[in-house]
Amino acid sequence: MVLGRLFARSESAAPALADYNNEGNGSTIDTSVVAVEVEASGSPSSATVRGDSTLNEPLLEGFKDRGELPSLPESNASLSFPEESAPWWRKFFAFMGLGFLISVGYMDPGNWATDLAAGSSFGYTLLFVVLCSSLCAMFLQYLSLKLGIASDRDLAQACRDAYHPHVNKLLWVVAEAAIAATDLAEVVGCAIAFNLLLGIPLWAGVLITAADVIILLVAEARSFRFLEILVGALTALISACFIYELVKAQPDMGKVMRGYLPSKEIITNKDMLYLATGILGATVMPHNLYLHSSVIQTRAYPRTTAGRTIAIKLGLVDSTLSLLVAFVINSSILIVAAAAFHYATPPLEDIADITDAYELLASSLGSKAASILFGVALLAAGQNSTITGTLSGQIVMEGFLSFKMRPWLRRIITRGAAIVPAATVAAVMGREGVSQLLVLSQVILSLTLPFAVFPLVHFTSSRKYLGNFANRWYASVIAWLLFLFISALNVNLVVQSAISGSFGGLGHRRAAV
Repeated sequence: MVLGRLFARSESAAPALADYNNEGNGSTIDTSVVAVEVEASGSPSSATVRGDSTLNEPLLEGFKDRGELPSLPESNASLSFPEESAPWWRKFFAFMGLGFLISVGYMDPGNWATDLAAGSSFGYTLLFVVLCSSLCAMFLQYLSLKLGIASDRDLAQACRDAYHPHVNKLLWVVAEAAIAATDLAEVVGCAIAFNLLLGIPLWAGVLITAADVIILLVAEARSFRFLEILVGALTALISACFIYELVKAQPDMGKVMRGYLPSKEIITNKDMLYLATGILGATVMPHNLYLHSSVIQTRAYPRTTAGRTIAIKLGLVDSTLSLLVAFVINSSILIVAAAAFHYATPPLEDIADITDAYELLASSLGSKAASILFGVALLAAGQNSTITGTLSGQIVMEGFLSFKMRPWLRRIITRGAAIVPAATVAAVMGREGVSQLLVLSQVILSLTLPFAVFPLVHFTSSRKYLGNFANRWYASVIAWLLFLFISALNVNLVVQSAISGSFGGLGHRRAAV
């Protein structure tokens, strides 16, 4: 009923929905798209028709309209959207699944190390930081989906159509570095999982991850919806594994709930603040902002003012619910680490890495299944994140460069860029080297994040670019403050990492085995 009331106002003011051609699979879009110059109520006040290709008028005045293909052209508007008279729950179901593609970036192997260290070192205190990080993620992902829906551009295309070519080259290089770092973390995470579960050498586990490209291609060949279902199933598997872990850990729920409240100790304790900064700095993934602004357009919602308004609301609900799942999983990792290690007798407060946690879980929780399911969840998280990471690589390259490459070739290049250094380091330096690679990937992500957040906040805060879909003044203030906050945290994190030779204090941690 709440969702029904949420969309009721938009549906009642949908005079242009009939202009949308929703026949067949919903992939045909009427080219007579109106500009999003609307009154505050959401009804059109003027209509700049783009149906005449000779006019080639931009949808929004701030962007150049080069008449190029839409984002992910093979999937754009490929999933049907119910007609105007359909009940709200059918429209919501049409958007379900997209959020899971986004949420996996917030539970990837790169986040596991900080969550494990936070729980083992400081108990439940840093759950408040996990909560704050999740709220920041929800807000930024909302801005990302709104940009894609309101402008018919993903973040990379928006940058290309608004900024100077030299600026775009810089943003493209930084985005590619972020995606390479993301893919590196996923490759390392999967390799560690194969090593823990099957005893496969780390270098061999790295090579096995090349199969991810085949998995993604097969999934996309079926349909984009099938890809979403695959990711959703892996997310459900991760959730199930940690539900079991939580039951076995038997945490003190009173202490857990208090952990979500702010604590002065987070600021006064230097080590705790350092690790909290690591959690915040590594949570929001740059590639997710590019990804969300693109995949939201796979739905064949009406490309009209009313249709976009409904799509933004549906996308917000789907994204928020999915990120709540990621928040629960990240919280679970920290809670399990705190219950199994920090509050153990004797306490084990110096968990060095994921491998140490895996090896100690069985004895701490009294069950070999706990360790096995931990490894299974890690593998599922790595597989999930590699799927979305390679997809983001295609979006960034096509968006910034307008350069079309066969998806399978692009994904082989992306995966090869991660596999070669990971396999080399694993073969030469072993476990310690692989752990350092995981740390390095997170530092790179910290450095690149502001370069994605700035244009996102810039576009969504400006009526020049989004018309009346632009943020209200208070949302813009929050967005800019969040950009400054994230940038300051990441700069501080990288500086402190350079000084200490570690990331979030993780580099020097060693388990008391």
